[in-house]
Amino acid sequence: MRIIGGKLKGLRLNPPTNLPVRPTTDLAKEALFNILQNQIDMEDLKVLDLFTGTGNMGFEFASRYAQSVLCVDHSFHCIKYVTDTAKQHGLTQIKTLKADVFKFLEQETEQYDLIFADPPYDISRIPEIATIVFERNLLSADGLLIVEHQSMQNLSNHPAFVEQRRYGHSSFSFFQKTQPE
Repeated sequence: MRIIGGKLKGLRLNPPTNLPVRPTTDLAKEALFNILQNQIDMEDLKVLDLFTGTGNMGFEFASRYAQSVLCVDHSFHCIKYVTDTAKQHGLTQIKTLKADVFKFLEQETEQYDLIFADPPYDISRIPEIATIVFERNLLSADGLLIVEHQSMQNLSNHPAFVEQRRYGHSSFSFFQKTQPE
């Protein structure tokens, strides 16, 4: 696992092998950031990284000068690894929170420019993520929600769904607030 862009480009991350994670592959991450690079200015973004795991995506956003990155995960060991790694590399914009992601979303009131969610593929509540994010108004006006999920899963039923990009067994579904006409 490595950082593919920004000030920490090329940095290898070596999380403990006992973390309960399935990190986004470098290939999928590179494809995602190529898409994002052409759509949004990553500097000064306020990012929410849900089910952060190793912090792989959060570190990538921080390396690309995101203003703030809040990494949320229920695993103490994941949060400790992300906190320690952020401190080690001077990524002061990364904050961590140990919490159940769904409980966190139900209580959160802040708005974010970009929300990235990479839930365990075997949980049944993945479609609820977009519903909660939009019901709770957690995205800024031009905000973007990206949910990583199994390619065979279809999240296109949500009214804010924009597109799905497939990378092998993993897909990214993109959601945006619908702009009033």
